Amino acid sequence: MTIDIVLAGARGHGRWHLENIRRLQEKGAVRLAGICELTPLGPDELPEGLGQPAQSADFGTLLDETGARIAVICTPIPTHTDLALAAAERGVHLLLEKPPAPSYAEFRRMADGVAKAGVVCQIGFQSLGSHAVPAIRKLIEEGAIGAVSGVGGAGAWARAESYYRRAPWAGKRRLNGVDVVDGVLTNPLAHAVATGLALLGTTRAEDVTGIETELLRANDIESDDTSCVRVSTPRGPVTVAATLCAEQPGDPYVLVHGAGGRITFWYKQDRVLVQRAGHGPEETEYGSTDLLENLVDHLTTGAELLVEPDSTGAFMKVVEAIRLADDPAVLPAGTWRFLPEEDRRAVTGIDGLVAAAADTLALYSELGAPWATSKEVGT
Repeated sequence: MTIDIVLAGARGHGRWHLENIRRLQEKGAVRLAGICELTPLGPDELPEGLGQPAQSADFGTLLDETGARIAVICTPIPTHTDLALAAAERGVHLLLEKPPAPSYAEFRRMADGVAKAGVVCQIGFQSLGSHAVPAIRKLIEEGAIGAVSGVGGAGAWARAESYYRRAPWAGKRRLNGVDVVDGVLTNPLAHAVATGLALLGTTRAEDVTGIETELLRANDIESDDTSCVRVSTPRGPVTVAATLCAEQPGDPYVLVHGAGGRITFWYKQDRVLVQRAGHGPEETEYGSTDLLENLVDHLTTGAELLVEPDSTGAFMKVVEAIRLADDPAVLPAGTWRFLPEEDRRAVTGIDGLVAAAADTLALYSELGAPWATSKEVGT
């Protein structure tokens, strides 16, 4: 059975979805029936092999006219809930990009509306499609590294100043009075937070008992670009440190701490390193299930859906804590430098602090960063 799809948001990250849909279309699993963009894609923007899908700026009309069964939503964060509900009301199933919403209230409105409509919604945390996730969970359950004390996450990335000019909402906490919350932990390195919570088995909103945040920025933006968060859960803390101002950017990872060892997961590579007492280091590369393909399989064969909305509830509690926190502190002059050849800012010593936070489950302020102050948010 071939399933018709409409893609909302085909530029920017949406180009990745176009290529992925083409891959699945070549397999006969889907057909791109429509593209929703404010300005239609030109012939040079549409990958070969996708035919001539209908194009419209009116999402609802496009869904009605195409009869699509799945909508992929890859639009600005504040539009997610309304577009998801527009699809759900028409009986259209969803792949909704992360973060699913800019606030917990909007997330609940989306998740409850989708459930009431009886449609299926997959949230686009692609790292949670990695076969490494259940493999690590099994290692933990079998006691491979002893009692788990917590999970750390580290993301030292770099983004040019032009990154914040790519769209009106980029780097904003709010736009025209509407929440956006486009920060380093809630958008570009959101996977580190969601994956850390998943490995600990604390993915639902009720698993969160407290949240501490330290939000800072080196760039001239509203939102945070250098931050850390510690999420308290009954199974231990999940501490994630991240920056878009790394001195030497590297692959992000999550780190499970056990009494008898540790497990490191480089989630963009699906690569896992197990280090434990009495054993040599064991490194394994895993495969990954594409989330759109999983959604199609769920609808056609009953395969288990990998990332349902409620399994991102704990992540959305983190988004809410960041939304409610004070505006990010400006990193003082002299703590960062501009790299003209890369058009970006680099925070001195941040790579080591990010790694140390994942290693120790400590916040920047606890690691001695003089510019960091902690803020606890009750849940």
